[in-house]
Amino acid sequence: MTHDHDLELRPTAAQTKAALNPPPGRTGGDLVVETLSGLGATTVFGLPGQHALGMFDALRRSSLRYIGLRVENNAGFAADAYGRITGEAAPLLLSTGPGALTSLAALQEAASASAPVLAISSQIPTAGLGGGRHGYLHELPDQAASFRGVVKSVHQVRTQSQIPSAIAEAWKSALTAPHGPVWVEIPQDVLLAETMLPVVTAPDATPEELVPRPELTALTAHLLSSAARPAIIAGGGVVRADASRKLRQLAERLQAPVVTTYGGKGAFPWTHPLSLQSWLEDRHTTDFLEDADVLLVVGSGLGELSSNYHTFKPRGRIIQIEADLGKLESNHPALGIHADARLALQALLETVEERSDETARNRVGELLTKVADRIAAQELTLEQSLLTSIRSALPADSPSFWDMTILSYWAWSAFDPKAPNTMHSAQGAGGLGYAFPAALGAAAADPTRPVLAVSGDGGALYSIAELATAKQYALPVTWLIIDDGGYGILREYMTDAFGEAAATTTATELTRPDYAALAESFGVPGVRTSPETLETDLTKALSAPGPSVLVLPAVLRMFAPTHLD
Repeated sequence: MTHDHDLELRPTAAQTKAALNPPPGRTGGDLVVETLSGLGATTVFGLPGQHALGMFDALRRSSLRYIGLRVENNAGFAADAYGRITGEAAPLLLSTGPGALTSLAALQEAASASAPVLAISSQIPTAGLGGGRHGYLHELPDQAASFRGVVKSVHQVRTQSQIPSAIAEAWKSALTAPHGPVWVEIPQDVLLAETMLPVVTAPDATPEELVPRPELTALTAHLLSSAARPAIIAGGGVVRADASRKLRQLAERLQAPVVTTYGGKGAFPWTHPLSLQSWLEDRHTTDFLEDADVLLVVGSGLGELSSNYHTFKPRGRIIQIEADLGKLESNHPALGIHADARLALQALLETVEERSDETARNRVGELLTKVADRIAAQELTLEQSLLTSIRSALPADSPSFWDMTILSYWAWSAFDPKAPNTMHSAQGAGGLGYAFPAALGAAAADPTRPVLAVSGDGGALYSIAELATAKQYALPVTWLIIDDGGYGILREYMTDAFGEAAATTTATELTRPDYAALAESFGVPGVRTSPETLETDLTKALSAPGPSVLVLPAVLRMFAPTHLD
């Protein structure tokens, strides 16, 4: 019996000719870059190493653009941001042992934020595999074991024929909801050996759709339609699924107030009459959400930060839409819907009944007034003025990347991102050094828009080497470094817990360089700014081509922790 799809598998005459006459001199490394090109990749990030040279040599025979960073962890952050901005799987080429392991913190952040990163690492030659200790440089007893607890999936290659399928399978895994980092391992000899395989053309790696079950969306629609005080928590899953417009339509149909988590910044318009903004570390917001009789949580696991440090005690019915199966009901009992946020919201839009609620917008306004009054009473005008200056200087469609520093903690709650998928931070895993290399990855994704990175002086030292990368590729990133002489947020934590003497004598105070002069030594313009001149200096830097550095000497304070009230 002949089926129609059998005919579709028959190669064309051109494909047959190409397969029978592959170019000479190709290696396993060529199979890697050919597969990536066939999958649609255009840019790769990474850092070469001895065992990985077969891949890097093959790059020069391909059309792929290579962005090389100076530290593997920073290359991982750049790939993470590229994946967030484009929604594509970002290839990250790594070496063996120390090179691969140095990327782990970045891959943890990508996993926490559901950023699609395709890490491809080399391995020692196959003769040295099998768990022994053969004395190869960079050898590990089980390299894959170091990644299994971090990435979404691990794919080990041992022959050249396995390369295209393994990479295609990893690509599919990275882009199937929930998005995330994946890891492929290929031995050095497999990458270097000449290959007789034909040129890889277009592997099939279509991501699987995670569709909600209809009985669950039917019950959800009924509960939301008949609720007296519905509310919505929008997490990073809304942003990753590109579902912001559907979320807004649903909120307006239900007249349901919406708060966005820190990972979900931009998922709902900041100034919308139903927007509770992002004041999750405020007891007034927590009280508001606890009072909802039906609470729809979309794309969030209600973790530590999203639950006001686990003080959130909801009294109503929770409905949780989440693509990560392990996060369903992990913190609160709920009607759990395992689905992609976009597909689930679409199903609800097709079935939910319109609600009228004349009090919802008034209640939102009252809450935001309470929050504003509470912050105003703490006399933190410097911190708020800095955010105002940054927002005024940064174009509305430009992405910003924030390190783990005090001004970023403020921005999580108080910064208007203006649009979905424009504000990003390392709040998923919480590692230092994210902002600047991530901003470089975003600039590589779209060099037509200036990009802002915000770091403290402590976090800046993690990624200072990437000034060379920014200069080499002329990437339009402005790096704002808040210089307070140490690890500012840790200084606050230690002061609160152990007293000021402990904070200023134990590990939080730093000797640091003149960042403006250091930037100039890389050929990158460096300027010292002040709170009064920040908006003007930042506007000028963002409008200039290529990279730049602004250094702002300032000691900032956090607003009081409201979960303790």
